[in-house]
Amino acid sequence: MPLRVVRRTVAPIVRFVHVESAGGIVLLIATVVSLVLANSPWREGWASFWHRELPFEIAGEQLDWRALVDEGLMALFFFVVGLEIKREMVTGELRDRRAVTLPVAAALGGMIVPALVYTAFNAGTSGAGGWAIPMATDIAFATGIVALVGTGVPLAATTTLLGLAVVDDIGAIIVIAVFFSEGVDLGPLALAALVLIVAVVLLRRTTAGVLVALAGLGLWLLVFQSGVHPTIAGVALGLAMPAAACERYETRLHSIASFVVVPLFALANAGIALHIAAITSPSTVLLGVLVGLVVGKFVGIAGGGALVVRAGAARLPLGATRGQLAGVAAAGGIGFTVSLFIAGLAFDDGSREQGDAVLGTLLGSVIAALAATAVLVASSRRARAPSA
Repeated sequence: MPLRVVRRTVAPIVRFVHVESAGGIVLLIATVVSLVLANSPWREGWASFWHRELPFEIAGEQLDWRALVDEGLMALFFFVVGLEIKREMVTGELRDRRAVTLPVAAALGGMIVPALVYTAFNAGTSGAGGWAIPMATDIAFATGIVALVGTGVPLAATTTLLGLAVVDDIGAIIVIAVFFSEGVDLGPLALAALVLIVAVVLLRRTTAGVLVALAGLGLWLLVFQSGVHPTIAGVALGLAMPAAACERYETRLHSIASFVVVPLFALANAGIALHIAAITSPSTVLLGVLVGLVVGKFVGIAGGGALVVRAGAARLPLGATRGQLAGVAAAGGIGFTVSLFIAGLAFDDGSREQGDAVLGTLLGSVIAALAATAVLVASSRRARAPSA
């Protein structure tokens, strides 16, 4: 493969990992700030701020500031996700059928097993609807952990993690669109499809920012009116972008999504009141999310990958040790952003189930991060140790 092609392929991955790693730090700070304020003397003011109604209506509906972040700004985050999916399918880990087998199998295992674990704890209870919460992998935190502590982890292993996280995102998008959309109105949805088709045709001629912004706004409003969660509009537009323009728009918007949108989402959604009883006497919702993320994701990712490798349908990432791959699988249990997002859709705002789901996501993500760190550090030490 010519050197210029290799550089063209590797450069976006390196840049992506760098932004995600730095974004993960900002996201962590925003989460801590939200938790501190939610458990401080200012907790009532903090909560009332996010539930304060906007001074205007959107498509005939009155939203509050939290809804503006969750349903509006997060559409930009999912637009970047759509661009990442498109790039991975055209030039990245998902373009080669043999190379794609490993991350797809790992991602499927990492979605199915946690959902089953959660259901085992909550079948037949009021918390059963949260089965999708532990399915998600947070790209920012997962890649950040691998980049910061995974000394010597080869790029091939990191791209496998990115690949499985992208497939994971596709699964989350499907789940959100199918299971968390209510009262779908086919009229606005049909108009949204028409707008998307027109946008695809026009984007082949020009990818000017004005056109992309207008198409995105039109899609968002129509999808919002249809009853489908409006963030799906961002994904659809990202997938509709020409491959040649994906990297350019991802470069422009990735930092905004990572350093502004996602931290704002954490500020609006991670602030829960912490009670010692919730930890000492955990609910089935909390246990389902926590065990699903820590154990379910690891078993699913590692097991799914091992099955296709042993069957000869996929190969291990070049230069990666089994310890490093175990660390990558453990990092897949850091659910955070999308897990919190789904928790907000699965349960009523302010309900005990939602609070337990958020706490389970936070605890599970922290434990998964610590486990990944321990495994990656140990595997790096073994790799550097001189052979006898």
